[in-house]
Amino acid sequence: MIEHFFTCPYCWQNISMLLDSSIRQQSFIEDCEICCNPIELLIEFTNKELSSFEVKAIQ
Repeated sequence: MIEHFFTCPYCWQNISMLLDSSIRQQSFIEDCEICCNPIELLIEFTNKELSSFEVKAIQ
């Protein structure tokens, strides 16, 4: 598990999230812990290193 920080696309607050590096490609929806709006997360690991992290507001 690694800790990763990103900015919420709705409220612009900095958020911390634990990511599981044993799963190479991940896609899921998580509610912002500050404003509760849904955020789509697209995550990719290469050799257990974070290689791509994308955050999208769900419209």
